[in-house]
Amino acid sequence: MSKSTSVTRIFLIRHGETLWNSEHRIQGHIDSPLTPTGLAQAQALAQRLQAQTFAALYSSDLGRAYQTAQCLAQTTNLPILVDQRLRERNLGCLQGLTRSEAQQQFPKEYQLYQTLDPDYLIPNGESLRQFRQRCISCLEELVKQYPGQRILVVSHGGVLINVFKHTLHLPYDMPRWFEIFNTSLNVFSYKEDHWRLETWGDVSHWQSTA
Repeated sequence: MSKSTSVTRIFLIRHGETLWNSEHRIQGHIDSPLTPTGLAQAQALAQRLQAQTFAALYSSDLGRAYQTAQCLAQTTNLPILVDQRLRERNLGCLQGLTRSEAQQQFPKEYQLYQTLDPDYLIPNGESLRQFRQRCISCLEELVKQYPGQRILVVSHGGVLINVFKHTLHLPYDMPRWFEIFNTSLNVFSYKEDHWRLETWGDVSHWQSTA
């Protein structure tokens, strides 16, 4: 199969549940450790994928993603390749706050953040457009580096939203109606400069954590 017609697949995974996920805090670039539940989720996913073959394992450099990737590395025997472009969106002044705290302390900024305006630049953060450009450029670089192969990528909820909307050609400001689960398995294929969504929100491995 030639490179021009080969299909490359990215298995895009959100990190396991974190302490701040359980507290409903805005994380962004500030980190929070996996909870015992989050670690169990990551280990269950690792067991599920251990018999499968991947060309590479990439991860965001943020601890919650890297800790999840470490579980996958143990069963796939792949080194973890870190790329900062796979980070969550930098949410600036809103990071570390619950949504109610953000509304109280930064009412204007939080309201503008909620509009999903692609060019709204959160103070000390980044815009949605900047965020999407770095995510998509990173993933397109990877699929061209591994034509016709399968890649594991551990990242964040915001990255998943961006890739989902980019793939389905949805506007930035369209409200999210779909769920994003911790350690969910989401498969995107890339062929001849076109993205396609194959699997979304697969958490069947959670059964082993019950």
